[in-house]
Amino acid sequence: MIAPRIMVVEDEEPLGVLLRYNLESEGYQVEVVTRGDEAEIRLQENVPDLLVLDWMVPAVSGIELCRRLRMRPETERLPIIMLTARGEESDRVRGLSTGADDYLVKPFSTPEFMARIKALLRRAKPEVLSSVLKVGDIMLDRESHRVYRKKSEIRLGPTEFRLLEFMMRHPGRVFSRSQLLDNVWGETIYIDERTVDVHVGRLRKAVNNGRMPDVIRTIRGAGYAIRED
Repeated sequence: MIAPRIMVVEDEEPLGVLLRYNLESEGYQVEVVTRGDEAEIRLQENVPDLLVLDWMVPAVSGIELCRRLRMRPETERLPIIMLTARGEESDRVRGLSTGADDYLVKPFSTPEFMARIKALLRRAKPEVLSSVLKVGDIMLDRESHRVYRKKSEIRLGPTEFRLLEFMMRHPGRVFSRSQLLDNVWGETIYIDERTVDVHVGRLRKAVNNGRMPDVIRTIRGAGYAIRED
């Protein structure tokens, strides 16, 4: 099962380390960024499943970054939890009005933070936590590692399974080769981008089985996507 990806934008190093430790302990993939401008660049390259955003990060403030993210189609529905020392009602209203889905005032307890993460993912992106994914006539069971199309089981290798799982979590969205490498293989592993084409080809052959309509779209110069219907 591909772990949900969470980006933490926090310039207080001890807090960033603490949040990373607790999130990774629960099985999440975590990236910590300390500046708003750096976070904006990373979010243009790769959109996580959830964003933890401090209000007062340098360069581009959290509140401004949140506003910009809500204006982009790729991130307009990105789940965002805002962290801040500002506890006044007017500040909470401003944060939520700008586009934050939840608002946590410092200092906060780790159990409450973890509970808010899980609750927001369950509400905003249930497919991230669900053990069964369904897109069109394809069903993927994360726990048994089995895939079915129209009730017929499809045999996949481990890489093709992870590739299909990731694409089914984002039906209709186009991913470049580099984005698929980062999300399926991991950012720390160096693999030639053409490797993605090989595994997409294997996945397509297995899922379509020579007779079924092709569920994987190839967008020339852009990447791959799984069809929503």
